[in-house]
Amino acid sequence: MPRALLLAASTLRARCSRDTVMGDERSVSIAKRPRARKRRYYAMGPDYSVGSRPGYWLEDKSILPPYEVFRLPASTGRAPFVFDKSVGSLPYDLEPYYRWWLISDRTKAVLERLDPEAFVFVPCDVRVPHGSYRGPHYWLCDVVRVLDALDESQSCLTIRIENDARSLDFGKKVYMAMPGSKLVFTEAEIGKAHIFRMAHSEADVICDQDLKDACKSAGLKRIRFRDASKL
Repeated sequence: MPRALLLAASTLRARCSRDTVMGDERSVSIAKRPRARKRRYYAMGPDYSVGSRPGYWLEDKSILPPYEVFRLPASTGRAPFVFDKSVGSLPYDLEPYYRWWLISDRTKAVLERLDPEAFVFVPCDVRVPHGSYRGPHYWLCDVVRVLDALDESQSCLTIRIENDARSLDFGKKVYMAMPGSKLVFTEAEIGKAHIFRMAHSEADVICDQDLKDACKSAGLKRIRFRDASKL
């Protein structure tokens, strides 16, 4: 075979060999590509293990909706609070107040940035017994998004029909997530939401890893996160 043909054949073999190797590398790369990270969820709420007697209260409770109205309406007027540290501890970043949360300005900033459509915020007018209040602004906050996203077949919890005629849930399905429960959620039902209340157990607020991380990065205090997969 002429020398030129030999050189051409050698070059072609080298190129094919290189292409094969590159193809193999691509195959290996695709095979080793990690799967999408599964979202983690947490039961979120006030940390009841810290704090003492509260030194804050709402002066005019008439602004709150009647007991039958579980959600806090956006039309609620400004909430007049008294903060008195001689009575008890002043609020931190997230405190329980009736069915809702009393939150600081910086908590509101985190929640609004992550998932603004999930909340209703009612501004608080704060006064102190002596002098003028010079602390951060506070808000009553309600998580108003409710999702029926629990995968009952994969979860471990008590599911029953409420049989107490005095209950607002009489005749309805009720979830009871106790210590030792396992909650698994359907991603398709959650979509891009970062926080929601559970249908059939609206007292339970669930958030994802992104919201938990944002709260911790902001240094927010007195918020508890419990892994929903092992309560």
